[in-house]
Amino acid sequence: MTTTIVPIALGHPAFDQVAALFDDYRAHYGQPSAPEITRSWLHDQIAQHRFSAAAAIRGDDVRGFVTVTITPASLMLGTSWSIRDLYVAPHHRRSGVANALLQHVIRNARAAGAHRVSLQTETDNTAALTLYTDIGFQPVTGLTLLNLTLDHTRQDPADNA
Repeated sequence: MTTTIVPIALGHPAFDQVAALFDDYRAHYGQPSAPEITRSWLHDQIAQHRFSAAAAIRGDDVRGFVTVTITPASLMLGTSWSIRDLYVAPHHRRSGVANALLQHVIRNARAAGAHRVSLQTETDNTAALTLYTDIGFQPVTGLTLLNLTLDHTRQDPADNA
């Protein structure tokens, strides 16, 4: 049976399966399962065009999904595509699903004239790193990823200035 990669719009029949798998993905990374909240959040992200999603489907079964954001590549006066989430159900791994999802994103980015496709993963995720480098993704040197975690329960220090 062939894996078909399909864009997931809000009315797509597989949206609920993708939302359920997205909740599994969150739980995989240590977040508490919250199916209804996850579904609502995913719905909002797609509805507000914050990102797009695609699913790998075999028969009527969603095997995996990918989410992508498109951002300006200011210096190149173009766009950059960022793979935000990629997840394959555990019992469907090593069957080509992740590769099919990645190739889908790469083809669409190339067709849209994007400058690059980026992604990030944990440094100890050997299976993912092997897949990504086999496809042609390369580590970025000379950049450091920085985060500022916003604590919504505390007052902004700038407000006291």
